[in-house]
Amino acid sequence: QVQLVESGGGLVQPGGSLRLSCAASGSFFSIRTMAWYRQAPGKQRELVARITSGGNTDYVDSVKGRFTISRDNRKKTVALQMNSLKPEDTAVYYCNAVPNFSWGQGTQVTVSS
Repeated sequence: QVQLVESGGGLVQPGGSLRLSCAASGSFFSIRTMAWYRQAPGKQRELVARITSGGNTDYVDSVKGRFTISRDNRKKTVALQMNSLKPEDTAVYYCNAVPNFSWGQGTQVTVSS
């Protein structure tokens, strides 16, 4: 059974940084593309960043140059370093494999002064 547990969210001022972490269980991790998604109030969930099993990454345009996704296949974790945060980054952030498994609880990120 696959479990995904996100952590690291919080309240941060504009321009600040946060590092999100996702711990995964299951034997799938090392062979699957992993991704971070976010869902803001009243909006659809969107893919923010993804990383292949080999470490290739890509990002939605709105976070390029500010966010960095990384993974540790041995520890079965995937991280999202978020710098220069903006109020429009406020959302619940989720990690998942691509294609998706069941969703975890997510972690709330709020960017506000």
